[in-house]
Amino acid sequence: MQPVSKDKKIITDMYLTSEVKKNIFSDNGKSAADTGSAEGQIALFTHRIQHLTGHLKVFKNDKVTERSLVLLVGKRRKLLDYLKSKDIERYREIIKKLNLRK
Repeated sequence: MQPVSKDKKIITDMYLTSEVKKNIFSDNGKSAADTGSAEGQIALFTHRIQHLTGHLKVFKNDKVTERSLVLLVGKRRKLLDYLKSKDIERYREIIKKLNLRK
């Protein structure tokens, strides 16, 4: 079954391609290949959270996506807490760069 927008047009574009991931990791990590850094993971989670938030604005009763969003926000929060405890300057930098509230 293909995803459908509110006006019943089929949505076929992927929001998270390998090029998008490389850009996210190169902008926020040490390099495009550095996919394990906390900053890169936080930026990727933020991108996914923004996409799911937009989806939920259209499909208000999508409970599975809502649960996925809550879990993703929790993962990002845990990574932010880890980064805050290990290196406060990196934490402040990523918060400022991604425009997260804190």
